[in-house]
Amino acid sequence: MVAMLKPLLFALAVIAHLESHADYASARLAMEDSSNPLMLVSTSAGPIYIEMLPAEAPENVARFIEFTVGEVPLIETDSTLTASPRYYNGSQFHRVIPNFIIQAGSPEHNAHGRPRDYLADEINASALGLDRLPVILQAGEINPILNTDSQQEFASRVLEPLYRQLGIDSPEQLETEESAIIDALQSLTVMRLYEYEGYRYQNRYPTRAITRGIVALANDGPNRNGPEFFISLSDAPWLDGRYTVIGRVVEGMETADSIGDKPIQPVNPDPESTRIYSIRKLN
Repeated sequence: MVAMLKPLLFALAVIAHLESHADYASARLAMEDSSNPLMLVSTSAGPIYIEMLPAEAPENVARFIEFTVGEVPLIETDSTLTASPRYYNGSQFHRVIPNFIIQAGSPEHNAHGRPRDYLADEINASALGLDRLPVILQAGEINPILNTDSQQEFASRVLEPLYRQLGIDSPEQLETEESAIIDALQSLTVMRLYEYEGYRYQNRYPTRAITRGIVALANDGPNRNGPEFFISLSDAPWLDGRYTVIGRVVEGMETADSIGDKPIQPVNPDPESTRIYSIRKLN
């Protein structure tokens, strides 16, 4: 029986090798610039090939690659000791929202620990057109790019930062400065609003929008880029200007889609969620 299985196992191994080679070849063909780093994300659901974009976010791309090869010192969980493991090996996609994103790399869900420091954003808001997008449209509606669902959210995200910028901190000032508030609100751009929230932008490098297949760094606020990243499963303009784009999927988007089929909540991660075996640079 074992002797009969050997030819079959050999054939399956050959097929797997050829499929892997074909994926690599098609990934190379799909790259915008063949000199860009090409990363292979090997997962329990299949391979994902990512073309990194160092011309758009050089420091963050370099740091991501350093995480994959174990060159970033990490503070071990519940300890002050440091180590430099291959960060993503054995981790899981801890947050999955179908038709939106798949996310991995959170220090909260990684036994290796967390980095000592974080990198600043590398985002060109002008290249994204955010300096020309009004917060309030001509019809008086809130720009849908802000993705605000209620008046309360609009007040906290838009009005409160605006009041702080105008130095308004009392009900009396709201009445006396009503005209100035209206003028400021009508001229307020999305870029300026995000700057009120603490985001700082640069014009040295281009930035692309977060569309289907884009890989960007997750964060918990401005200039807080670490190892956590997400792959966008659909166009998400409300994320533009808030997350640093580091790459794009060039092969294996069907794998990302299959990972995105089952919702996973980070507060209660599923032990059966898709596992990352490794992320490695191929060129």
